[in-house]
Amino acid sequence: MRLGMMLGYSGGFAEAVQELVECEAAGLDLAVVPEAYSYDAVSLLGFVAARTRRVRLASGIMQLYTRTPTLTAMTAAGLDYVSNGRFALGLGTSGPQVIEGFHGVPYDAPLGRTREVVEICRKVWAREVLVHKGRHYQVPLPPGQGTGLGKPLKLINHPVRPRIPVFLAAVGPRSVALAAEIAEGWLTLFFNPERASDVFGEALASGAARRDPALGPLDVIAAAPFGITDDPDAVLGGHRAQLALYVGGMGARERNYSNALVRRYGYEREAALIQELYLSGRKAEAVAAVPESLVRATSLVGPAGYVRERLAAYREAGVTTLLVSPVARTPAERVKSIAELKSLL
Repeated sequence: MRLGMMLGYSGGFAEAVQELVECEAAGLDLAVVPEAYSYDAVSLLGFVAARTRRVRLASGIMQLYTRTPTLTAMTAAGLDYVSNGRFALGLGTSGPQVIEGFHGVPYDAPLGRTREVVEICRKVWAREVLVHKGRHYQVPLPPGQGTGLGKPLKLINHPVRPRIPVFLAAVGPRSVALAAEIAEGWLTLFFNPERASDVFGEALASGAARRDPALGPLDVIAAAPFGITDDPDAVLGGHRAQLALYVGGMGARERNYSNALVRRYGYEREAALIQELYLSGRKAEAVAAVPESLVRATSLVGPAGYVRERLAAYREAGVTTLLVSPVARTPAERVKSIAELKSLL
């Protein structure tokens, strides 16, 4: 497995990048910069590209509703250029809470839009004269829309690579199938290796059956907190709180992808309780209601022998890139933990 790390959303980013430089020297393979409703990922990725030399970079994720497909392609080509061919375009739809609530853009047709955005990006990177007549995007605008003066164009620059890898963030069965069909990589969420086959296996097989062999094998990218310690309970509080936030409050009651995922893992009653507590403002109780078994199943924290067993489980579940968040408290300890984990892979 390759080893990646997710950077934080905000605050102290320059210090985090300095730590990343040291992690790169310790063997880190991939650095992922998120984009929620904090700083944009693009400017931060440019900064990371300038400070690093070898580690691959990815957005995790760039929200596809908030940019035109062509701008997404141009941005990815620019980031690939400034990083000398090290960038992967991590894309996702986010959710209605952020897209409509923060950006003021309708959240509609996530699967159809994702497919068309990827198609348009690949045409732009290949420097085709851009003509796209899709259901959700039409380039140039057809007669009767706009001024009628639109002209088919192609990218002026020659990209470093004519095919930039695309990582799709996906949780639901149909979106996972789409990732397995059209993307180079699949960005998972709260991955439980023991339940992965039951929850994702059918969708992955369905998408893989339609996959272009030229894409190569799907890169399965699973995130988890990591730490080698004899007292995992002392450092897993942050992960438990994150589970409560996503399962309970990241989305509306009627549409919460993380809540639906945890239900599919077999925690239907617990997921309902966490959401009820969180949305009623009882956040501490929501955190306490997260099952210990779910915390452990979606993390990589414990004594060295236990961590080795968990790594074997991730491999068996098909994970090819492990995206970790070190739980060590100091920068030096976190860099050391990356080196330790790299040696175990």
